[in-house]
Amino acid sequence: MKLDLSIPFLRRRYQAGELQPMELMREIVARIGDDAHHVWIHRLPLEEIQRYIVALQDKDPAELPLYGIPFAIKDNIDLAGAPTTAGCAEYAYHPQRHATVVQLLIDAGAIPIGKTNLDQFATGLNGTRSPYGACRNAYDPEYISGGSSSGSAVAVALGQVSFSLGTDTAGSGRVPAAFNNLVGVKPTRGWLSTRGVVPACRSLDCVSIFALNTADAATVLSVATALDEEEAYSRQALTHGFDFGRAENFRFGVPRADQLQFFGNQDAAALFQKSCEELEAIGGQKVEIDFQPFLKSARLLYEGPWVAERYAAIRGFFETHNAAINPVVREIIAGAKKFSAADAFDGMYKLEALRAEAASTWSKIDCLVTPTAGTIYRIAKMEADPIKLNANLGYYTNFMNLLDCAALAIPAGFQQDGLPFGITLVAPAHQDVPLLHLAERLNPNASSGLSMPQAQGGRVRVAVCGAHLEGLPLNHQLTSRGAHLVARTHSSPDYKLYALPGGPPYRPGMMRVAQGGKVIEVEVWEMAAREFGSFVAGIPAPLGIGTLTLADGETVQGFVCEQYAVADAEDITRYGGWRAYLASRD
Repeated sequence: MKLDLSIPFLRRRYQAGELQPMELMREIVARIGDDAHHVWIHRLPLEEIQRYIVALQDKDPAELPLYGIPFAIKDNIDLAGAPTTAGCAEYAYHPQRHATVVQLLIDAGAIPIGKTNLDQFATGLNGTRSPYGACRNAYDPEYISGGSSSGSAVAVALGQVSFSLGTDTAGSGRVPAAFNNLVGVKPTRGWLSTRGVVPACRSLDCVSIFALNTADAATVLSVATALDEEEAYSRQALTHGFDFGRAENFRFGVPRADQLQFFGNQDAAALFQKSCEELEAIGGQKVEIDFQPFLKSARLLYEGPWVAERYAAIRGFFETHNAAINPVVREIIAGAKKFSAADAFDGMYKLEALRAEAASTWSKIDCLVTPTAGTIYRIAKMEADPIKLNANLGYYTNFMNLLDCAALAIPAGFQQDGLPFGITLVAPAHQDVPLLHLAERLNPNASSGLSMPQAQGGRVRVAVCGAHLEGLPLNHQLTSRGAHLVARTHSSPDYKLYALPGGPPYRPGMMRVAQGGKVIEVEVWEMAAREFGSFVAGIPAPLGIGTLTLADGETVQGFVCEQYAVADAEDITRYGGWRAYLASRD
């Protein structure tokens, strides 16, 4: 069984009686297999998963927003009956109750699969600081997954769960999203309760969400958001203010050119520029801002007294089990001992001054857009220089919670080597919903299924529907990259096909629709993952690559079209495919 794991797809199957939760859970267990990517610390046996399924037996799938939806939990968040390790076996304890956010998801019908790997004590942005093994990138296992919520991101990217929970203090819910082609939600601090979460910096910590697309992210966020009277840092979610995400015109800030950092990665620089152009195309006005207040705030997180919060969180364990702590993590946390109470107050005064500077920036823009991370590293390179390279990863992320921002990391294309790149949309606290609305407009055809483009053994499968079909003018763009045809098939019956205006008659546009769709002829081609990035880079707007569902429920990467482009296009869905349409013109 090969299934699209997006929430709406599974809900439709459940409500139609075409799928049962246990059937899906058996497939999930099989997908995880021997866990070559080091995703999991604790996997629930099938008999334990069945307990959650039994609890759904008398429930109506239509009434529970997450009925039968599999999810993963970062192993610093409590799941009753499973050990919480925070990436350190000696620290492990067995909670008697779920973390608040986990309980809310289970009450909504979601089914936990297990606890995922992380940088120990959530200290790191790279995913290598774990005694359970360095978590490996879903697209290329030689590269870092990002951290600290490493396993949570890779579990979603590999199609092992529909969504997952992470945490985010300095970027842990955003960097792994960027490196694995996911949506990563870092909500307003306090929207999601942190009761039942091992603290990193308790005053700053957020529970984060990894999802396949913005719609799924919004669904999970709506379920998980709740005021928790048992948690001192919980806040009432507010949704007032200007919804720039739906506005015809809005202002987005970008750091000045001399403040952008890509650490030598030219592909990332080009993809960020392309993202800015796409924001302008949907009505955004680009405003260059002085990024210094944000950068200075970021430096306070590790160079200032806030690192003492990490020490305070595990002080007793740190003093008695020093040898059990990862050497890099130990070095970082030990640095907290040099700070005094006076240093802490001095840090707070500096932060307040920087908040005032940042406030003047927000008066000029509606949201801020940055790369999520300026570059990505191989695991071996990261392990050779773990502190400096990790700091590079946090260049655009470390300021967020200090300045009380909401943020949304979203996919923004692929590098020439096939690795994903992402951007982050940022706004002041309580602007989470406009960020989601803006992300949806940027990529309305964002992944509706597996994020990972079915890469097995370094291979990627992509569905084509137009001039890339065998024998047609652009097929050479596949064959010149060593691609091979693996299937002639059709899409699921919820797509429309358009002949786009302008240019020669070989510009089809394919869109998934809620109604009026039909199966569309496609071919599935397979190529080396290292060739995928250059193939995607050559696709002209308004076309792009998203996730396409085939007639048998399998999901692969495929050509999709931006919605604005079909306004003046000819609807050719009735032909059932591009070849038939071309034949009708002869």
